[in-house]
Amino acid sequence: MRSTSEYHPLDSGVHVLDNPVFASLSNPAHARLARRRGNVLRYLEDVSPFMGLPDRPTEQDWQDAARLLSSGTAGYVHHSGGIPRAWTVVKRLDVLQMTAPAAPPGAADERAVRLTAADVPEMLDLAHRTAPGPFHARTIEMGEYLGIRQDGVLIAMAGERMRPAGWTEISAVCTSPEHRGKGLGRSLLTTVHSRITARGEQAFLHVAATNVGAVRLYESLGYEIRHELALTILRRPDLGAPDRD
Repeated sequence: MRSTSEYHPLDSGVHVLDNPVFASLSNPAHARLARRRGNVLRYLEDVSPFMGLPDRPTEQDWQDAARLLSSGTAGYVHHSGGIPRAWTVVKRLDVLQMTAPAAPPGAADERAVRLTAADVPEMLDLAHRTAPGPFHARTIEMGEYLGIRQDGVLIAMAGERMRPAGWTEISAVCTSPEHRGKGLGRSLLTTVHSRITARGEQAFLHVAATNVGAVRLYESLGYEIRHELALTILRRPDLGAPDRD
């Protein structure tokens, strides 16, 4: 892996959130979680399934991307440009990128505790049961994750995922089904938001455009839709053996 000083910057005039995965992987805060080939970056497979390409990827960039994907698939977040015909689109989802208000919409929840590697089995189980988005064994290394327990059992969590310079994405907001309707997700969202702003960064998140209930909740908390993006799950073309982690 190259040093962070060699990471390819976003094109001039492009907002850092327009290409959030690439911007996050280009940020020294996540460089240790990244793999690179040419100008293409991706997260380690046990951390996150996302890859990032430059704003205007070339044919060489797509060839490098194929070499990086040991699993054969990756999530690609983008706002324009086509996918080469050699790649297979497994799934496409329209997502809304929402930015948080400057101040958290409420007080931090004192019940929230910081989750650690020891909590990962419970976090994986909760994510499996609630499907808040991809969550792997080392996703916790992307940022700070907070949880609420009842009788020692993890019943809700939320945390940080992508880290473009000056921004932190709130992600994995989920509550065990039997504890929904108690405001736990809302409370954890506010708590994570408050910690992000406390260190001088801005919070943002992504939500499926079809998840009307979640969009309404975020808007009630002061979040605003900034951009509509596409999340495409891609399968690489057969170019022989890929690079290995």
